[in-house]
Amino acid sequence: MKRFLKALFHRLVLTVIALLLQAALLVLMVVYFRDMFMFFYGISSGIGLIVTFYIVNQRSNPGYKIAWIIPVLVIPVFGTLAFLLFGCGQPSRSAMRRIKKMEDRLKKELPPSPDISEEIRALNEDAYNQAHYIENFASSPAYKGTSLEYLPMGEIKFRRMKEELETASRFIFLEYFIIQPGVMWNEILDILKRKVKQGVDVRVIFDDVGCIQTLPYKYDKKLRDMGIKCVVFNKFLPILSSSLNNRDHRKICVIDGNVGITGGINLADEYINVYEKHGHWKDTSILLRGQAVWSLTVMFLTMWQLITGKNEDFSVFRPDKNIAADNGYVVPYSDIPIGDEPVGETVYLNMFMRANKYLYITTPYLIIDNEIVTALVSAAKSGVDVRIITPHVPDKVYVHAVTRSYYKNLIEAGVRIFEYTPGFIHAKTVVCDGLFATVGTINLDYRSLYLHFECGVFIFASDVISDIREDFMRTLEKCEEITMEKCLRVPFLKRVVRGFLKIFAPLM
Repeated sequence: MKRFLKALFHRLVLTVIALLLQAALLVLMVVYFRDMFMFFYGISSGIGLIVTFYIVNQRSNPGYKIAWIIPVLVIPVFGTLAFLLFGCGQPSRSAMRRIKKMEDRLKKELPPSPDISEEIRALNEDAYNQAHYIENFASSPAYKGTSLEYLPMGEIKFRRMKEELETASRFIFLEYFIIQPGVMWNEILDILKRKVKQGVDVRVIFDDVGCIQTLPYKYDKKLRDMGIKCVVFNKFLPILSSSLNNRDHRKICVIDGNVGITGGINLADEYINVYEKHGHWKDTSILLRGQAVWSLTVMFLTMWQLITGKNEDFSVFRPDKNIAADNGYVVPYSDIPIGDEPVGETVYLNMFMRANKYLYITTPYLIIDNEIVTALVSAAKSGVDVRIITPHVPDKVYVHAVTRSYYKNLIEAGVRIFEYTPGFIHAKTVVCDGLFATVGTINLDYRSLYLHFECGVFIFASDVISDIREDFMRTLEKCEEITMEKCLRVPFLKRVVRGFLKIFAPLM
């Protein structure tokens, strides 16, 4: 009975009940005024036309527009209401002011690096163009003096992260989309508690929606009671609102400003295969040691400032070691979803369109807009060896169905698609021509590309690029290639369902 009551009064259950009650209230209003339904329908249709005009003239992705226009015009009573609640909402003025301060602080703390940019330009014009874009539109300069270590599995990231956390003497910053008590988090938490007693400044940011099923209510207070500074990004309220859309999907670990880790791996046991949630979990991270860690430090601190509203002196968090390292050129970057600049997508597109020999991609979701489809198809048709690895075991059945709906058109153009048969691949990596690579948190889906706070690391002329490529080739050995013959064998009804879901892909 205690377990039943605990589950019944879980925050997620109460939240779902509250949202369902609000939805039911809207339905009851329509039913109650059914005698006036045609009047409401006419009014809704008129408003729907105005909303459609508004959507068409927005500076958003065309696929996102279509996904909203269809329900607005087909079912105007509810489609229009849904758009007004979820589709057109903007952050409050105070939130926009805080985000503007965040962007201004990034620019101040991360000024351009013209000397390094010119070095890159002398080596490769395409790499310079990419670095120039990131520097100017994501306020993220290029660095030398940084060593890189590619971490091809969650288990390796876990081990290396614990080793580095044990060395902390000044501060530890952790920013994660998902944290869940278990082997991974409990061992990390033990280290954090010891470090707090040693006088280390330990701070944690977690996303409220990301952790709504994994952490108990007011877990941030529990951490603060342990001496760990903790804040929650965009606290979830059981209100039908577009505020649900923007989440902190980043995964950042910074130790003393000298070591930083980012990538796809959250702090939960499925990421280290302690238990198989969706089969074997394949994921990746990148460890930075040296000057480029400063960008990750600033990313964390500006997010901390965004949430708390407190203005700090960032200079006290600069690295205390001058690490002699030279492993190519590194450009850590962040993607802020407020505004018209899709940094994550543009970084990907720049790589896709500049590939000459090969383009190898891993992504858990393949829910892509026309620009990315065109870039991948054009590369393949031009003779580039384009290969994409996606999961075989889905974490969300409907999302996986949409991912598979893109296979046929890509394969027809020469793109090779592989599914990771042991389970779920959560890695977000791109490696191109042995010259460029990215490792980060950005999925090839609309949410990552347009709605979430994200981060990644662009790498040029580094030995670690060969490690990423070799890991991709080893992973291929555990994959099943999806051929055109297999696509054509998909039952008709299943193809229809996938096609229908694809219409609403931008909303998933």
